[in-house]
Amino acid sequence: MKPLVLTDIEGTTSSISFVKDVLFPYARRELPRFVRDHGDEPEVRRWLDAVAAEQGGICKDEVIVEVLQGWIDEDRKHTALKALQGMMWKSGYREADFTAHIYADAADALRRWHRDGHRLAVYSSGSVAAQKLFFGNSDAGDLLPLFKAFFDTEIGGKREPGSYARIAEALSSDPAGILFLSDVVAELDAARAAGMRTVLVDRRADYPEPRTGDACNGHRRVESFEALSPA
Repeated sequence: MKPLVLTDIEGTTSSISFVKDVLFPYARRELPRFVRDHGDEPEVRRWLDAVAAEQGGICKDEVIVEVLQGWIDEDRKHTALKALQGMMWKSGYREADFTAHIYADAADALRRWHRDGHRLAVYSSGSVAAQKLFFGNSDAGDLLPLFKAFFDTEIGGKREPGSYARIAEALSSDPAGILFLSDVVAELDAARAAGMRTVLVDRRADYPEPRTGDACNGHRRVESFEALSPA
């Protein structure tokens, strides 16, 4: 069986600036209205209550919103925040307020790998719902059909080897048959510890200073998907 490609999104298939300069500000701005209009819906309430409980029992939604906005400012990788952001981004995509940035070389390679019989999957800190919205509404069109599976931090943290072992199990794949692509060395370290093959995606648009030598921590390094083959 051909190697399966597991890819990160931000800084790997897509620019960090799109997430930080478009998606995050949109979610921060929309949070008060979204919670006011949808706070009684069960799925929204579930995540708001999770934040409230974690913060010691917040009683007012306005305070929960302030906590969430603070987490956006901190770029905190919190599952509740990611889930709520995904719900808000859905509206933004639906209204065509924006489309998701994807590097042209990444879109071309993903299509080529899929055509060549490689299974593709995503593992990102953004919620699965947000990931599907992202690839379904990209600058390169609807890329959603290319992917077999999506994983977020509900399966575990991205710097924990156990998360990658669970992903391999969910994909019914030997970890050695999976190639993980990411711009974060600590994530690659965790995937390698779980037995996966790894590649550091070190794009100049996102990382002006090249990460070479010891900074790669033994991971193969590429600057675009053009230089990459899953085989």
